[in-house]
Amino acid sequence: MRIAVLTFEGFNELDSFVASGLLNRMRGEGWKAEITAPSEWVTSMNGVRVQAQQPLEAANTADVVLFGSGIQTREIAKDRSILDRLRLDPQRQLIGSQCSGALLMARLGLLGNLPACTDLTTKPWVIEAGVQVLDQPFFANGNLATAGGCLSAPYLAAWVIAKLAGEDACATALHYVAPVGEKEAYMERALGVIRPYL
Repeated sequence: MRIAVLTFEGFNELDSFVASGLLNRMRGEGWKAEITAPSEWVTSMNGVRVQAQQPLEAANTADVVLFGSGIQTREIAKDRSILDRLRLDPQRQLIGSQCSGALLMARLGLLGNLPACTDLTTKPWVIEAGVQVLDQPFFANGNLATAGGCLSAPYLAAWVIAKLAGEDACATALHYVAPVGEKEAYMERALGVIRPYL
């Protein structure tokens, strides 16, 4: 399972690294989540510079594509030289977004008439793009999903695991990363959030 975690200049570390880390818990099953970017190097909103593991075009053939967010998403959403490199297909790919990544999904025409989750800062821009914004952390329909709020990243990753490998595999991955002393409660809460959309 090839997973492209789309990571742009000014990215939010929580979005890209939490999703990538959780999804790579499935490495033993042949899964590989990789930081996928439009340039060889990208720098986060807090100055963390990382080298892309895959070029942006790798998303076009990935099984799963997750749009991260960041402080430059609004500019990226207007940059056809970046967006035109993406040829995604929700008929054959799971596609999700974290926070302002919903704006990129909207600009690419992926959301259609679906509502979306996003962060509070991005909400007016997503509404301006013609998308209804939900006041909840996660929403999915078919092969498309959106999550709102940095700490909803585990919901997005959990949805991917549960959808492609089942709830037991998802519970195992969540159990590993959940806080000690709260593992069962954490797993149940996360599964409760995504279960209606599986």
